[in-house]
Amino acid sequence: MQEISTKPYLLRALYEWCTDNGYTPHIAVRVDNQTRVPRQFVRDNEIVLNISFEATSQLQMGNEWVEFNARFSGKSHKIEVPVANILAIYARENGQGMAFPVESAGGEAQDSGADAADEPEVPAAPRAVETSPADPETAKTDSATDRPQPDDDGSKGGGRARLKIVK
Repeated sequence: MQEISTKPYLLRALYEWCTDNGYTPHIAVRVDNQTRVPRQFVRDNEIVLNISFEATSQLQMGNEWVEFNARFSGKSHKIEVPVANILAIYARENGQGMAFPVESAGGEAQDSGADAADEPEVPAAPRAVETSPADPETAKTDSATDRPQPDDDGSKGGGRARLKIVK
């Protein structure tokens, strides 16, 4: 008999830790042909999803799949994520959580049926879960250095958080 991975147990434990402490749990997901999410919110084959009680309904965190219903720009979507595709789980407020290795690569993502004109309600996917003191929800990945990188408006270090790569 094949041993069950510890990953789904760690996901459930960290979800519970987040909610017990009043934090908002988010998962970073690698999107492939098995992942069912609104395609227009996927960036670089990754998406970050708010899995808090307030943001989801019918959340089920099984050993193979994380499934729930969520609203994107006012439209309800059935979200289905293979546990193997979850890159990290972390608290939005402080960035504490755990990153996981990606287990396998897949094909294109499946759309759950939303319009392409909708705006995302989730931030860009992080590469690590340790953040600077600024707001982790608006964090950008800075894999080259720890010095400030230009923000979207071209200014340097405009107070936006930077994710620190933890190896």
